[in-house]
Amino acid sequence: MPQTSVVTGGAGFLGSHLCDRLLADGHRVICVDNLDTGTLENIEHIRNGQFEFVQHDVTEYVDVAGPVDYVFHLASPASPIDYLRLPLHTLKVGSYGTHNALGLAKRHRAKFLLASTSEVYGDPQEHPQSETYWGHVNPIGPRGVYDEAKRYAEALTMAYNRQQGVDTHIVRIFNTYGPRMRPHDGRAIPTFLRQALEGEPLTVFGEGDQTRSFCYVSDLIEGLVRLINAEAHEPVNIGNPGEYTILQLAETVIAVTGSTSEIVYEALPQDDPTVRRPDIGRARELLGWEPTVGLEDGLTMTLATLRPQAATPAS
Repeated sequence: MPQTSVVTGGAGFLGSHLCDRLLADGHRVICVDNLDTGTLENIEHIRNGQFEFVQHDVTEYVDVAGPVDYVFHLASPASPIDYLRLPLHTLKVGSYGTHNALGLAKRHRAKFLLASTSEVYGDPQEHPQSETYWGHVNPIGPRGVYDEAKRYAEALTMAYNRQQGVDTHIVRIFNTYGPRMRPHDGRAIPTFLRQALEGEPLTVFGEGDQTRSFCYVSDLIEGLVRLINAEAHEPVNIGNPGEYTILQLAETVIAVTGSTSEIVYEALPQDDPTVRRPDIGRARELLGWEPTVGLEDGLTMTLATLRPQAATPAS
């Protein structure tokens, strides 16, 4: 009998790629998603008899019939445009949703993985960021609904591990990109690619000297699969330690797309982190993991899938 994996948020960008990987590994996959930010288009290519889609909001009780071996909890609005639009729901997914997903894992004695985020480090005063850094988060700022939801989810996950004995794992995901990102989701890479393809100016916030590290989605998914089967219960950073300014990213996108777009500058959003780069020493040591796809190659692969939909209006 194949192993069964439940993926909350499985119709989203990362979740759908994880579903693909688990199916390729021979798992039965149950995708749970309320389609707030995920789409059926992300999973329409899956015609595998081992795949089941359940439209459900994880802030409500989650029940799955039959055995469950793994629970991957990826459900949450993840881009600023989404969690600023859905602030209360973002907090509920981080709290009630994580509680329900952990309860599912406990009932089935399943391994559990929480998709946390580098945003728990806030605007960091330590660089690069290691898992031992407690972060510098503004809890009442506009980004706080996402940052604090994930920080609470991490605390809840560790409590289930310590008190309830659930086999839990926490991944802190740094900026990830690749096919199936929504062109209008507000994050830098899909926004820049869409603008470049449409010949529009690329919008850089501030002076563009804030830095980010960009991990291609296949590298990230490999890290998740390794982590849930590892002995690590405390958080592990998964991200690409290559560090680029946002201006460098914009210039790279223009070069990769061959666009004639110019770069324009707008005011920096409140609490926008000035730097972001993962220390992946723990991932290297515990998982034998490190990224393999460079930024230009990753952008080229992403570009091939964005061209047909770049002009699609925002929903």
